[in-house]
Amino acid sequence: MQITSSAISLTVDDVPASSKFLADHFGYVVRMSADGFASLGRDDGGVDLIFLRRGIEVLPPELRQVHTAGTIVAFVVDDLEAEQARLRAEGVEPTLPIREEPWGERLLLVADPNGVVYELVEWPDR
Repeated sequence: MQITSSAISLTVDDVPASSKFLADHFGYVVRMSADGFASLGRDDGGVDLIFLRRGIEVLPPELRQVHTAGTIVAFVVDDLEAEQARLRAEGVEPTLPIREEPWGERLLLVADPNGVVYELVEWPDR
């Protein structure tokens, strides 16, 4: 099997709000969009993200009313302090400021207007 790209699909109430947050703060570009749907990507090969409006008929009936929850989209970065400062300067307050886990991982969390959680991670030996 050859995988040529990857995407994560998230169900939200307000597709434009999540799309704008990702574009404004993480450099994503809308590749395709329609009513209740947006596919965003980055030129550097980062994972694509797809937002689907809750209730949209493209989803199986049992998933149409399920809002994305318990999912964290993680981005590995080289300078966590700089990213936190940049986000704050852009008006995004971390829901969890920088902290270090016992195994060495350093992270911070932010959330978009729909509550989708983004984790920025810095690994000490990377």
